[in-house]
Amino acid sequence: MRPILAVFGLPALFAVMISLFGEVNFSGKLTVSMPRSVGQEPLYYNALSTGRPADGVELTRPPANPAEKYVSRYIDEQNTPLFPFGFGLSYTQFTYSPLVLSEPTASARALNSRANSVSVSTTVTNTGLRMGREIVQLYIGQRGTSVARPIKELKGFRILVLAPGESERVEFQVGRDQLAFWNIDMHFIVEPAEVSVWIGPNSAEGQMARFTIAE
Repeated sequence: MRPILAVFGLPALFAVMISLFGEVNFSGKLTVSMPRSVGQEPLYYNALSTGRPADGVELTRPPANPAEKYVSRYIDEQNTPLFPFGFGLSYTQFTYSPLVLSEPTASARALNSRANSVSVSTTVTNTGLRMGREIVQLYIGQRGTSVARPIKELKGFRILVLAPGESERVEFQVGRDQLAFWNIDMHFIVEPAEVSVWIGPNSAEGQMARFTIAE
């Protein structure tokens, strides 16, 4: 007990103990991706897309044929992390409704001038038996830009406290602050692109929708 107190201190130990005994519900989220094997490192959720993505290929077992082998994958381990960025446990469960976009297309010019943004929303419901706090996370990904962009980027979050059976609508505005980047000409702007938006409990789960950024 004495070494634990020396490292963490009495307040931290007390917080851990009351969480373990169910007096307080867990709500923390991981700030890193935890690998299944050291061979997966470096491992991070906001990586760039590879030239041979393994979309649609079963990754929970070794490759069974050349089509499964010659993609970006491990032959002796899964591609996915053991616990993804943003992951967290709880004594209750939350569900997310399908995303609702305010519009399917936005203008890059309007986004750059801050005259427009795309609203994306979902309804989060506590479907468990305990009150809980959920950190709702917003991720975006862009394709078709002048420079490669990460598959996913965390762009916002909201903290909800919901009683059992309670629901709350969460809305994010996706505009210049979320979409602009340094392009091939070193201008910090929003470019025409295909945008994927996710809202969920971590970087590997959640609901997804798409919209287009035109000229």
